[in-house]
Amino acid sequence: MTARRSLLLAALCAVLGWTAPASLPAFAQDVVADLSAAPADGTFRFASSTPKTLTELMRRPGPDGNSTALGHLFMPKVAAGAKVPAVVLLHGSGGIYKAMLDFWPRQFNAAGIAVLSIDSFGPRGVSSTVEDQRQVPFAADVADAFAALRLLSTHPQVDASRIAVMGFSRGGAAVIRSAAERVVASQALPGGLRFAAHVPVYAAGCTGAIRLAPKPGVFGKVPMFFVHGDADDYVPIGGCRDYSALVGKAGTPVQFLALAGGHHKFDDDSPRRIYLASAARTLEGCPLEFDIDAGIFVDRVTGQRIPGNQMAAVNEQSCSARGANVEGNTRLRAQAAEAIVGFLTTAFAR
Repeated sequence: MTARRSLLLAALCAVLGWTAPASLPAFAQDVVADLSAAPADGTFRFASSTPKTLTELMRRPGPDGNSTALGHLFMPKVAAGAKVPAVVLLHGSGGIYKAMLDFWPRQFNAAGIAVLSIDSFGPRGVSSTVEDQRQVPFAADVADAFAALRLLSTHPQVDASRIAVMGFSRGGAAVIRSAAERVVASQALPGGLRFAAHVPVYAAGCTGAIRLAPKPGVFGKVPMFFVHGDADDYVPIGGCRDYSALVGKAGTPVQFLALAGGHHKFDDDSPRRIYLASAARTLEGCPLEFDIDAGIFVDRVTGQRIPGNQMAAVNEQSCSARGANVEGNTRLRAQAAEAIVGFLTTAFAR
């Protein structure tokens, strides 16, 4: 079976249960160290790490010797001797899904942009974290993003200075965190390597304990583009609209696109609205945020430190809820794709 057909098989299975289940046959048994052989479409297992916290990721960058992720590579047509820009895609709590293996690669490839879609859950034996986010630490998503950046930068047909990262829901939180200057510096990336643009799509991480306090200097000058549906009740738009404004005020170039009538997972193929009764979500008014400079959790309203022994109580009382809707909308995802391609085209030209 060809790599392309294998990917399509994974996509068809994924659409039935929102994920590419861990029970699917492994596409790549061997861990690849680089892509110097200039492969075209294919799936590659690569080394990563599973840090429990963002602080642990910063203290211990690079592979941990035990963790891997899967990357699904989609290359556009590349002229002889040319290099193309690329984008790394990160999934949400439901795991990798069909649009990451079909719709988004087609849009980006048509614009001359390579795609590496990451499966962070399958290699770790998890299919979904919708009901329990503790199954895979949020920091592992960030570790996978940087591991994917290192890997993709070795492809001789990819311009390492023009690699962006885009993530959906939980993956959007990883996108935001991968933009933090302290996090980038901690990864000891070769030759000044870093992401050239950040695109959080219906992103988590704008509220709750994984939110980074948006103080001046926390994020740098690399552009960010938030895309969100205004009917999203899983991650309400207000939290990300306000957060993106604060990030922009602190000095980062930020754009925000609100999609009228868009629900969570608006880029899914299915137009059917599905209510996920047990889906864990963070309330928009959650006061928690992480001060990455001080290494402490604070109340973003009062500015006061929240001791570790109070975190669980605050989270239970003010931050946690269950139940939300997801719904695909092909018109809105086409609108989003056009805007994102335009944003990346401009960002890559900087």
